[in-house]
Amino acid sequence: MTVPTELPATAGALRAAGYAPRSVKAEIRENLLARLASGEDPWPGIVGFERTVLPQLERALLAGHDVVLLGERGQGKTRLLRTVIELLDEWTPVIAGAELGEHPLEPISPQGRRLAAELGDDLPVTWRHRSERYAEKLATPDTSVGDLIGDVDPVKVAEGRSLGDPETIHFGLVPRAHRGIVAVNELPDLAERIQVALLNVMEERDIQVRGYTLRLPLDVLLVATANPEDYTNRGRIITPLKDRFGAEIRTHYPLTVEAEMALVRQEAELVAEVGDPLIEVLARFVRRLRESPAIDQRSGVSARFAVAAAETVAAAALRRSALTGENPAVARPVDLESVPAVLRGKLEFESGEEGREQEHLTHLLRRAFADTARERLGGLDLRPLAAAVDEGHLVTTGERVPGAQVLSALPELPVLHEVALRLDAAAGDPPQRIAAAVEFALESLYLARQVAKDSDGEGSAVYGG
Repeated sequence: MTVPTELPATAGALRAAGYAPRSVKAEIRENLLARLASGEDPWPGIVGFERTVLPQLERALLAGHDVVLLGERGQGKTRLLRTVIELLDEWTPVIAGAELGEHPLEPISPQGRRLAAELGDDLPVTWRHRSERYAEKLATPDTSVGDLIGDVDPVKVAEGRSLGDPETIHFGLVPRAHRGIVAVNELPDLAERIQVALLNVMEERDIQVRGYTLRLPLDVLLVATANPEDYTNRGRIITPLKDRFGAEIRTHYPLTVEAEMALVRQEAELVAEVGDPLIEVLARFVRRLRESPAIDQRSGVSARFAVAAAETVAAAALRRSALTGENPAVARPVDLESVPAVLRGKLEFESGEEGREQEHLTHLLRRAFADTARERLGGLDLRPLAAAVDEGHLVTTGERVPGAQVLSALPELPVLHEVALRLDAAAGDPPQRIAAAVEFALESLYLARQVAKDSDGEGSAVYGG
């Protein structure tokens, strides 16, 4: 990003403009308070945490606490941490050419202090965007102290500097995030001896590298994520480190169908039109998976599952559009059949369920469809539609059947107009959108055992009496 030209370019100009040093936690606190007071959403893109997680996180940030988010996979922990970046100032001054992002009026490293002493008010200043003040590390078993804290740089030693010279140190991720945010994902995966290296950083705010103790008053906000199962399976957060986090906040999956749908709409990259009724089916499907005893709930059912399911349904609709030539591509209930087979591998099943995975997923998907149909079509008399099918108006659907063919198989029925309205379609819409509503009603009749449905095993099915 281009640095605004009106910002000060030297330490003297910076001092004259009143840019006093301010800690990163104070910066976040003031910006968060300003957003709350103005009514501006401090957490754009975060869905389903409004009354649970976000108030806790706001209190932790206002208190200046380091934070660990605890929750199962796919609950948006990393997404939430990355949103904290937006609470930083858009631009912040740093010493030009310094290894760490030090404030020109408050240098902390040997190099920064030397430059400030030599140049005084002429110390060159550059400006760092808030997106550059966020450092993220996925904790892996091969992570070293050097990665996080630092190590002696052999190149600098080879250049002739003494081993006792503090400037021979190559700083790690945490010091380089000075005046910013450090995020450690899956913290329990970090070896315990490596976690120990973070103790001084969090409490005394200094670092130790191979016997050197540099009193660097580091200014960082340390945030981390963890899965509850990691405490007993892959590792744990050591007690002294847990004690140094000011707040431990539990996250959760969306609590309502509406929140699940909003999340899918926000995150899914859909290549075809997928109406809200089908999105609702998928949202209810995921919620049933999270309640199923056949699914390993310790592993969890990620919110990414619902997103991937919606994208799969859209892809099935786009494929049919290419095969039939209908345009635009609109998803129909028949496209839901692709979800269990494609996404089965994203779930962990309980032992003893081997070979029954597809059966479980198909059953739960049908229950989710029936729930959505009751919600959307409740109170609507679909008997005229069932009677028309029973009288011989057979309706064929499938991956090679265009929407116009679905509609042409049925006579003109007033109930179909009401069905279309209930399912967010209108009389002037393209036939494939009306066909999606009609097929939704037919599938609900089949699940209610009011019409029959025969599949040929090759992607086509016929609704009949």
